[in-house]
Amino acid sequence: MIRLQIVERHGANLYRTLIDAMRSGGLRTFNVLRRGRKVTHRNPNYSGWMNWSYAEGVVTCEVLSPRKPGTEWRLLSALVGRLADKFADRVHSISIQFPDAPAPKIRPRRRRRRR
Repeated sequence: MIRLQIVERHGANLYRTLIDAMRSGGLRTFNVLRRGRKVTHRNPNYSGWMNWSYAEGVVTCEVLSPRKPGTEWRLLSALVGRLADKFADRVHSISIQFPDAPAPKIRPRRRRRRR
């Protein structure tokens, strides 16, 4: 799961604009479901979905792809690309948090034999 926070410019109403664009067909790349809380990609090769929420000028997304783990980057790339292309004037900043990866296993070093 990748978390994404999109901070809108003051008074831009980015969340409502994105939801309306997806519903009306102005943003044909994505579908919106469950009253604007679940967003999917129209291309079936982009497996997974995004859970969206909105509070005080910040759109929070969780990108999930349980059937094909590790492919969340495709949805992330498509979303960031669309935001940069069509809604750059409404976005103040984007913050991306990647999941904590398990710590790599460290093998103990072998000592050299003295001759």
